[in-house]
Amino acid sequence: QVQLVESGGGLVQPGGSLRLSCAASGSFVRLNGMGWYRQTPGTQCELVAHVSRGGGSVYGDSVKGRFTISRDDAKNAVVLQMNSLKTDDTAVYFCSVDGVWYDGTVDNSHYWGQGSQVTVSS
Repeated sequence: QVQLVESGGGLVQPGGSLRLSCAASGSFVRLNGMGWYRQTPGTQCELVAHVSRGGGSVYGDSVKGRFTISRDDAKNAVVLQMNSLKTDDTAVYFCSVDGVWYDGTVDNSHYWGQGSQVTVSS
């Protein structure tokens, strides 16, 4: 009942910037937490950034100070602004939602976007 559509991935040189967007659609009234995770071959799924329904944010140590997460509740969207990109940032990035509210109940299920390839290379 919740669909997440990502956009903004691509190829960028080291030191460059990219902006990932994720838009949620469905019959829900409000979204709970939203976040971004990334994964590379042979690595575990890594937390990139997470923003709570109240606006509090948490970042993975490897991206702190370079990435910024923000949410737009009016548009049911979350954005990840990535600056000063490094080759180690190369990964598939997944948008996530951890729960949604309907008018009379709550759904604690996790939902995921399709994944966006981000490649940082010279």
